[in-house]
Amino acid sequence: MFIDRVVIEVRSGKGGDGAIAFRREKYVPKGGPSGGNGGRGASIYLRANKAINTLFNFRHSKTIIGPDGEKGGIKNQFGKCAADVVVDVPVGTVVYLEDGHRFLGDLDKDGKMIRVAKGGRGGRGNTCFKSPTNRAPRIAENGEPGENKRLILELKLLADVGVVGLPSVGKSTFLSVVTSARPEIADYPFTTIIPNLGVVYRHEKSFVIADLPGLIAGAHQGKGLGLQFLRHIERCRIIIHMIDMSDNGRDPFEDYQTIIDELKEYGLGLVERRMIVVASKMDEEGAQAKLRKLQKALPDQKIFPISSLSDEGIGALLDECMSLLSQIPHKPLVEEEPFEDVKVYSLDGGEKEFEILHPEAHRFVIVGDQIIKYYKMTNISTDEGMLKLLTHFRHLGIDDELEKMGAKNGDTVEIADFAFDYVE
Repeated sequence: MFIDRVVIEVRSGKGGDGAIAFRREKYVPKGGPSGGNGGRGASIYLRANKAINTLFNFRHSKTIIGPDGEKGGIKNQFGKCAADVVVDVPVGTVVYLEDGHRFLGDLDKDGKMIRVAKGGRGGRGNTCFKSPTNRAPRIAENGEPGENKRLILELKLLADVGVVGLPSVGKSTFLSVVTSARPEIADYPFTTIIPNLGVVYRHEKSFVIADLPGLIAGAHQGKGLGLQFLRHIERCRIIIHMIDMSDNGRDPFEDYQTIIDELKEYGLGLVERRMIVVASKMDEEGAQAKLRKLQKALPDQKIFPISSLSDEGIGALLDECMSLLSQIPHKPLVEEEPFEDVKVYSLDGGEKEFEILHPEAHRFVIVGDQIIKYYKMTNISTDEGMLKLLTHFRHLGIDDELEKMGAKNGDTVEIADFAFDYVE
């Protein structure tokens, strides 16, 4: 089954919690704190694999979950980092974040990898909090939470040449003649329901050609099979526009204009790609008359007449493709910004770290990604950990904000899964 678009969920692993421990060994004076750090959680990567040609394995909106890092141990033992999860996808898969359809990466080369979810770092053990004024800290960090994302995976075939046209114009027959591909061929519309790929070998060179399901008027709006498979033309450097010259009762120029209109409406500059117009089925009766009519309607367009039955014009068409491909460079679907491993710090305050909601009387809820992350990484199982959290709240001005909002003694304040009573 050919599946070229799926939505999946990825959840990277949480970092291991830091430990609270002290050395109490004979002959080890003043052992002090010895809680080790937790290990990093697993990150999730997508990797292009040429042995896979469909997204079939993700057809049920598969969820990929990375393991958590191990907790820190006694005697300054660090927790083990979790092994990263690598998921293979077909070469040509484009990855978007579902929220806002933001581009994440194009896996257009075999072996290329992108990280789609970063594993959480391990929490620090109490050894890291030792200081001259606090020689026996009973405080540690929990591991950083992993990332949870929903991704759109779209497979866009890596073909140099795409063959488009109305249904039953001879695209599949042409592909079977010039390559070793064996697409289904029959005398009814929409015989081809999935894209077919083949490799053309000529003059000790080769290129990949794709036979795409027939387009009809309104394909860009989802009619027929066009909207589902138009994305596969996006990588093609050349488009072969095939027009049927047989006695089918249709006007060849109208057929030509129908496809041009659909490519134009779909966008992404498809109509501006280098296009080769091909008149197919020239062995049919009346084909020459229809060809002359099309040439008259398109005086500035070179038209290649072919017959897949007799091989007429096939060689000239392939030579034209080879010649154009040598002149047209590969162009990425999306201009990827170069990665710079430099962190930029700014004096600007940026977005507010927290917000306080007041959904009902005597109840306040603290929200905000940064403040919730800080809470989840704070070990509040000890008095020192709880004091650290409340001190951070006071430093951020949460106490002042609650007072402005009219909080009274005994009111409930919530953050994530933790609730406490407000005290003036």
